[in-house]
Amino acid sequence: MRSGITSRGRGALGEEVGIRRATARDAKRLTRLVRTSRAYEGPYAPMVAGYRVGHDYVETHRVFVAVGETTGRLLGFYSLILDPPELDLMFVADAAQGAGIGRLLIGHLRDEAGAAGLTDVRIVSHPPAEGFYTEVGARRMGTVRAAPPAVMWDRPELVLPVA
Repeated sequence: MRSGITSRGRGALGEEVGIRRATARDAKRLTRLVRTSRAYEGPYAPMVAGYRVGHDYVETHRVFVAVGETTGRLLGFYSLILDPPELDLMFVADAAQGAGIGRLLIGHLRDEAGAAGLTDVRIVSHPPAEGFYTEVGARRMGTVRAAPPAVMWDRPELVLPVA
């Protein structure tokens, strides 16, 4: 399970966590994580109901997964777009919420962005996640207006300094 691990940390639940580049074989698990996220229940549910993280997406973008090193369990993932610099997706499994996985992923994202020569990364946040992003150092820059039918609500726009 250790092959391909680019970063390691320990989640608050005590499990060693490895972060590695996602592969096309991860696509179904990433899709399931997105579609079952409790963060997208209620009025947010339509946004992810048919969402798919395809193998083509994983192969085209910088997608990284956090996995439990002893269990192989998918704990979360993120996708970084370099041009223009943006955090495209970030999800933490419901069972791993509050265990430090999101912070590990943000630390990894900062390392990846820095290695690519970026100074900051734009984040268009799911409204309930804005607090997390500000806690890890992102600053609110504005609001991205709703774009029906895909997104029915305004979203906070933030910038995350890399350094």
